[in-house]
Amino acid sequence: MSRWHYFFKRLLLTVPVLFLVMTIIFVALRMGPIDPVSAILGPEGTGGDAAALRQQLGLDQPLWRQYIDFMINLITFDLGQSWVIHRGRTVEELVMIFAPRTLWLGFWAILLPLFIGIPLGFYAGLNPNSWGDYVASFGGIVWLAMPNFWLAIMLLTILRRTDGGGFLGFDWYEIGPSVDSLIGTPPLDFIAPGEGSVVLGIGIPIDLGTLAVAIKMTIPPALVLGSASMATELRIGRTAILETINSNYVETAKAKGLPNRLIVWKHVFRNALIPLVPVITNEAFLLIGGSVIVEVIFGINGLGALFFNAAVQGDLPLAGALLFIFTLVIILMNIFQDLLYTILDPRVGYDT
Repeated sequence: MSRWHYFFKRLLLTVPVLFLVMTIIFVALRMGPIDPVSAILGPEGTGGDAAALRQQLGLDQPLWRQYIDFMINLITFDLGQSWVIHRGRTVEELVMIFAPRTLWLGFWAILLPLFIGIPLGFYAGLNPNSWGDYVASFGGIVWLAMPNFWLAIMLLTILRRTDGGGFLGFDWYEIGPSVDSLIGTPPLDFIAPGEGSVVLGIGIPIDLGTLAVAIKMTIPPALVLGSASMATELRIGRTAILETINSNYVETAKAKGLPNRLIVWKHVFRNALIPLVPVITNEAFLLIGGSVIVEVIFGINGLGALFFNAAVQGDLPLAGALLFIFTLVIILMNIFQDLLYTILDPRVGYDT
């Protein structure tokens, strides 16, 4: 089976999964405790206003008819409009506004674990039963045990107490670019011509000052969002290194007299990355679910906060459309994960 045949087959298999998820979304939204008509009208709405609005929104139709219309709209990517929090604005327009903030946060939440968790795990695996191994392993277990919402609150408390040079001996507000608050949406308008901008080699002008502020405001929530992945990558990376370094082909390479550096880079690291593939790709799932909590706590107006507000305030089209988008992202990441397996490990076939 060719790679593209396998890819097409996986796409077909996602159709029933997507339909099942869409059905669950419809049931959860329609059977939930929040009445969207009451959310739109508020306490001043009368019974006549509620009946007219219900008819206008199609909520007076039989449930099966609402289900068919809901499925057709999602299949044709007619995601509708916001009913409550951004009334009259299309979902596509809102996604274009809020998605860059979540993508920016997600980029750093993935990058930090990759450059902290995996190197620490590989170091612990290459130096087993050493003090560095004990410290890294213990730190990974403790870090993994801390839930996102608690870690976010603790991190905000600690960083706020550094204002004016607190007990940690530094002022987070004054390190690098100065910021007034730890909570808020990072400025993402750093790609723009203007005074102080630097044109990169590909011709993109970057305002380095605004970029530095955006990075500084993103590091705390990114650390919280990527904390679970960082600890998981550390533990699995350590285990993978220990299993790989004691394998037969590594022993054969040592018997041939190959340098340790070549053995580690060519034989150990690549094979140790294989069990990390699902962990790295599953970070997309973590970012989708965890970004809701982290964005609300840190005041980042991204897709996570948008979904939270839509679900709480009864904005059914917006909440349902965002759940649909999140589901598509997860399904595509699963397919990408399977394809990446075959690239890293040629022993994995498409027929298995």
